Amino acid sequence: MRWLLTGLVIAAAGIAAAQDAHIGERLYDRYCGACHGETGAGDGPMTRVLTPPPPDLTRLAAQNDGTFPRRRVVWRIDGRDPILAHGNEMPVFGELLAGEALDIRDETGEVLHSTQPMADLLAFLESLQVR
Repeated sequence: MRWLLTGLVIAAAGIAAAQDAHIGERLYDRYCGACHGETGAGDGPMTRVLTPPPPDLTRLAAQNDGTFPRRRVVWRIDGRDPILAHGNEMPVFGELLAGEALDIRDETGEVLHSTQPMADLLAFLESLQVR
């Protein structure tokens, strides 16, 4: 029983260490803030020239019955699920967020094949959600 608890603690620590919201914030500032705004509310300086305007990223969980849609967010960012934005598809950031391969869990617990930078960005976006 003691080994089981030790294993669970180690596994939980590994999962927590896999995502770094502080690194994700830097990635967000670099790649997302111009359109989605400093706080993620969809009010970045590029908004006035984008049709349709970027979504409010702070409300993704609220618009999904309180569950942050991890799979949809990752797929929209890396280009697996393109979305129409500013007259064409939202820029695909998959190559810009390339890095060490990392499996993360989506909102249902299924494995999502992604990268470390994407996991960090995802952690930051989750931290923006209004409660």
